[in-house]
Amino acid sequence: MHIDTTRTLVGILGNIVSVMLFLSPLPTFLKIIKAKSVQAYKPDPYVATLLNCSLWLFYALPIVHPNSLLVITINVIGITIEVIFITIFLRHSTWGGRRKIIIVLFIEAIIVAAVVVITLMCFHTYHDRSMIVGLVCIVFNIIMYASPLTVMRMVIKTRSVKYMPFSLSLATFINSVVWCGYALMPLDPYILVPNALGTVSAIVQLVLYATYYGSTNWDDDDDEQGVVQMSSKKSNP
Repeated sequence: MHIDTTRTLVGILGNIVSVMLFLSPLPTFLKIIKAKSVQAYKPDPYVATLLNCSLWLFYALPIVHPNSLLVITINVIGITIEVIFITIFLRHSTWGGRRKIIIVLFIEAIIVAAVVVITLMCFHTYHDRSMIVGLVCIVFNIIMYASPLTVMRMVIKTRSVKYMPFSLSLATFINSVVWCGYALMPLDPYILVPNALGTVSAIVQLVLYATYYGSTNWDDDDDEQGVVQMSSKKSNP
């Protein structure tokens, strides 16, 4: 099979798995709509993912990194899903909550605009533009790994995996591995690095799950929202 065909098939698979991860918080938003309140849920993962997708979308555009159609498609889908989620948050938040979200979105818009303007004005080759935007994307991906690290620390401290669902850890592992494969055909270090880190993070989560599954108290009725805060954060292509 020709490498371009293989790359396309791997990219399509990556799109499918990524969409599943983007939609993983859907049950939470159904609860919010039903309750007509965001309760104690936080919008942080969704506004962070929106910024992440926006930067990766710019990276994949023909003016920055040509021949990246499948990276464009998944990030357009991701942006659409996150905008819907954030709109639901805005609709059912208090005025104070809405104001905070709007301020963060405004800051994100400034960040994206600054990256776009600086890249297009100061760098004039595909190589240079890909390098600058790719490095920015990697930095923001690394920042987003703070959430899973918090959850993993809680697992070790409590010796319980109740709020680190196996299905999400496994899906994150598959997603990261698939996009690593995509990034190797041909080599794209800016997609490879964050997804390699995502693979390592997911492996650690799976090891923790296997280690602490037996000591988990499944009848404990603690708040379930830690799952939600972890679930929507993913490394994007």
